[in-house]
Amino acid sequence: MYYIQMDAAHKISRAVPPVLMTAAVALFLSVLSCAKLDVVGTGSVKAFGEVLQTIPAAVTADTATGGWSLGAPDGGARFIWNGSLALELDAAPFLAAGLDPNKLAGGIVYAPGKLSVTTTFSGDNPDGSDTPATPLSAYERIVRRHRSVVGYHGALDHYGVSIGTGNLFEWAKDLRVNDKDIVFVLDPAPFIAAGVDVAGIQGWVFAKVTVDDETGKPVEVDKLLKPFDL
Repeated sequence: MYYIQMDAAHKISRAVPPVLMTAAVALFLSVLSCAKLDVVGTGSVKAFGEVLQTIPAAVTADTATGGWSLGAPDGGARFIWNGSLALELDAAPFLAAGLDPNKLAGGIVYAPGKLSVTTTFSGDNPDGSDTPATPLSAYERIVRRHRSVVGYHGALDHYGVSIGTGNLFEWAKDLRVNDKDIVFVLDPAPFIAAGVDVAGIQGWVFAKVTVDDETGKPVEVDKLLKPFDL
């Protein structure tokens, strides 16, 4: 079948004008590119489902948003998803490290006892009235409707979702071989500007992380990490 197809393609290439052939090739490459993106989206759903199955007790309904929540094993952070994405953090370690809540910016919000950063999607009900029936189906909807927030971090072999500027929740592609199965990731810049000694936040690691820039070139950036081996 392969050779028949190739022969047919050769005959078509002789019959089709070069301009049309060029357009057809461009369309074919575009389809391949979309398929590649879909591999990340589909893979992220499978891997996220494995995380949910591994720590089911950490997954609960979130009454405030009508969505779902995955709590860190140490109780210091939560990932919340539905018609929005959010990270909710225990504020105590940040306050102990020098945080002045009045100086916070960059989308980080302080309320008594907690810090949060949120991305809200237009078109999705923020009150959770259209929440899918399961935590995984709620994530699948994010992949379908808001594909641009889902990515793959090659350096750590992680899938992840972007929440605000420079903040993420990531999970391992393969829990069996990765020692960082889930990671809460923060941009340290707003905390530094608010007086925090980012190297001294209990339960968090201040580190250099390799990511791809806009051109696909690997670069090192500063991040605050809360990783867990499940």
